[in-house]
Amino acid sequence: MHVFEVNDAELVESIAEQAKAAGLTDGVIVSLIGAADSFTISTMPAGDASADIITDYDQPAEIVGVVGDIVGGVVHLHATMAIEGDKGVAGHLHRAQIGHWFARAYVLPVTA
Repeated sequence: MHVFEVNDAELVESIAEQAKAAGLTDGVIVSLIGAADSFTISTMPAGDASADIITDYDQPAEIVGVVGDIVGGVVHLHATMAIEGDKGVAGHLHRAQIGHWFARAYVLPVTA
């Protein structure tokens, strides 16, 4: 298992960079914990599963539930972000700026 810690960086980019440095091109992200200062997430509109509704959140969030993978060096994350008011925002996580807190991804390598 690889553990990638992110501090003062963009989450998705940092995981990709750390995976590359570790020689990991394919893996499954089994857990990811931490908190973000801001993030961008998308969901699909009801009438078009091939489109994205992309929303930027300029507010802090706890990273509550994440599943994802790394395929060919590309990080793909689905997340639930807990925001003020005890609300959860869920979908495809495009970016998360980590600054005040940290994030830690636990990644298992996948081999063919």
